[in-house]
Amino acid sequence: MQAKAEFVVVANRLPVRSVDSSQSRHWETSPGGLVSALMPVLADHAASAWVGWAGEPGDAPDPFTHDGIRNVPVELSANDIEMYYEGFANRTLWPLYHDAIRPAQYQRRWWRAYLDANIRFTRAAAAVAAHTATVWVHDYHLHLVPGLLRELRPDLRIGFFLHIPFPGRGLFSQLPWRAQLLKGTLGADVVGFQTNPGAQNFTDLAEKYAGATKTETGVRFEHRDITVRAFPIAIDTKAYERIARDPVVVQQAQKFRQRLGNRKIILGVDRMDYTKGIDIRLRALQDLLTDGRLTIDQVVMLQSAVPTRERVTDYAELRSDVEQLVGHINGEFGAVGLVGVQYMSQNLDTKELVALYLAADVMLVTPFRDGMNLVAKEYVACRPNDTGVLVLSEFTGAATQLEGAVIVNPHDLDGLANAIDHAVHMPEHEMRERMAKLRAHVREHDVQRWARSFLAALEDAA
Repeated sequence: MQAKAEFVVVANRLPVRSVDSSQSRHWETSPGGLVSALMPVLADHAASAWVGWAGEPGDAPDPFTHDGIRNVPVELSANDIEMYYEGFANRTLWPLYHDAIRPAQYQRRWWRAYLDANIRFTRAAAAVAAHTATVWVHDYHLHLVPGLLRELRPDLRIGFFLHIPFPGRGLFSQLPWRAQLLKGTLGADVVGFQTNPGAQNFTDLAEKYAGATKTETGVRFEHRDITVRAFPIAIDTKAYERIARDPVVVQQAQKFRQRLGNRKIILGVDRMDYTKGIDIRLRALQDLLTDGRLTIDQVVMLQSAVPTRERVTDYAELRSDVEQLVGHINGEFGAVGLVGVQYMSQNLDTKELVALYLAADVMLVTPFRDGMNLVAKEYVACRPNDTGVLVLSEFTGAATQLEGAVIVNPHDLDGLANAIDHAVHMPEHEMRERMAKLRAHVREHDVQRWARSFLAALEDAA
């Protein structure tokens, strides 16, 4: 019988995905910010486990080990995915937490599915965790797990970290199950957020709707002191710097530039999500081309937009709108063998992504709202010669950290167009000065520091 885990991560998805090859089916490490952030942390613990959904509906696989990490799959049916994941998590909480850019929907059946799924994740974590183990619960899919887990296993040290923004009273108060969500989260010893405003919003709402009392370090709830504060997430900077120095990756970046005609490359790398501002940056480019401030002989926008949640209507509509806009720009301004926008909608592996970061002269990160945004930090880490310009939305958590970025309001189309124009024509001395500041920050504030900071706070609180 396998030993219990001293350190357990609980997240909606496992850090791996099932891949079919010509010879067999196997597991591969998944791309994404959460996985890249936590894998180094788990590797530091000899007895660790990750609890999450394996990615396919139906019976869960047996627990298995991949790259030294014990994976504990949680079963989700097709109905669970529709109601818990696509419903409550992504049509209720996601829009609500992102400034209601799309209206949130409140359905009781989605809430019941969310509660049931959280119970299943809780039981899996409780079963695998050793006595007095540390359990780190992640993100908006699992708000109820800390409270449920404390009922089952009061011996555990429990942390909760929210990767997306946490809204203020005006938005969160709309949620019919606001008290239950807050009380579930308050089962943790430490509740972490990307920014100080997110932490402040939570303490205010916990006091108003959950009966908590504010303290100097957070809140007091049911005779326990709970630490509530910001822990801005980071990246594995050294790993990205190492990949960016790989001769194969450097050569791939050079090939990208040659294929695109050695024009200045404006890069966007996003999930196809209505919070990311993909459509507004395309419209800004369109305006610049229309005004003649930029031409397709000078620049090309390379937009990678990985499809996600395509069964949710808002996402399918967004993809259609973006692809129509790309076609319109290329049809109006393109020439034989020359387009204004190079559009990709497939997953890229890490080396391909780093090659794009190396090739790009300007990086556009323009969400309407984002908890942190690790793409901005990844781009900076991959600029070894202090070249390149980061254009960054003021509504990201990263904007409070990355001094040296060109900060924009993505709702301001003219302002965004001006920022892109400035970035493309930025003098070299200004560019290098800005990038040097950015690189100094991402080197000092890496993922190991983020994890150590959270876990130290959890040890102190417990």
